[in-house]
Amino acid sequence: MATPLPHLGDRLFFSDGGLETSLIFLEGVDLPLFAAFVLLADEDGRQQLRRYWEPYLALCAEVPGAGFVLDTPTWRANPDWGKRLGLDATRLRALNTQAAHFMRELRADWAPRLAGPVVVSGTIGPRGDGYLADEQGDTETAAAYHWPQAKALAAGGVDMLSAVTMTNATEAAGVALAGRRAGVPVAVSFTVETDGRLPSGEPLGEAIERVDSVAPPAYFGLNCAHPLHLQRALDGAASWVERIRCVRANASTKSHAELDAATELDSGDPQDLALRYRGLKAALPRLNVLGGCCGTDTRHLRAIRDAWLATREH
Repeated sequence: MATPLPHLGDRLFFSDGGLETSLIFLEGVDLPLFAAFVLLADEDGRQQLRRYWEPYLALCAEVPGAGFVLDTPTWRANPDWGKRLGLDATRLRALNTQAAHFMRELRADWAPRLAGPVVVSGTIGPRGDGYLADEQGDTETAAAYHWPQAKALAAGGVDMLSAVTMTNATEAAGVALAGRRAGVPVAVSFTVETDGRLPSGEPLGEAIERVDSVAPPAYFGLNCAHPLHLQRALDGAASWVERIRCVRANASTKSHAELDAATELDSGDPQDLALRYRGLKAALPRLNVLGGCCGTDTRHLRAIRDAWLATREH
């Protein structure tokens, strides 16, 4: 039986920001096809990843009792994207497992400096583009597709898996099934369009309820959309909102289509973003895992952290 996850209680947890956008636009790192996991292949790349995560861990260390969720940089490390990157199944499996080992080493280094627990989460992204709802197929097909990555991350010793930027309930349920078969808890995080619906057109509540009916994950999250768009997806009277524990929002208010066409990073307004996170608190009573997504960096996470803590002081 899987070990209970420490962030299923009331303790506050933080995470990082927009890994790929930060590396590409702020650090000038060449990430082919937005694939950060390729940096694991050599020592220079691994040091680049370490330099990225450490400031976020330091922000967390300043909060008494707070924990941290370390997500592996494996959003693109599935078979379709791996093939486009010229990686065969053996190499892809090794890099997924290496990603888990890397994060466990980073946890070992930082755990003594943090008052709360550090959770290593294996990231699984969508089979296709995170901004588009591809042909959905069926849940068993999705589970079989994501199984090799789930198995490789589990073999590396992750505490859980996170299916992120999910565009439809079918694929999300497939990842949840793959995680169950790998013997590790799963979190499912959906993205939404500006109207609050998934790219597939499904209402968020229906998608959550559908996944729960197939393979209930440990919890749900929302990522890769601005709080303005997330707010439109939420219905405070519905019981499914209590299944949502994590928000990793975009810095920009632009739509997915606009962001996809952009040639420059839109970092938005960190202070405004932080206040909008705080505004989600009433709609999401279980929310306790705070991070960022595209366009966010340590400025945004510091502002989010401080705004959130201010609500606890009143």
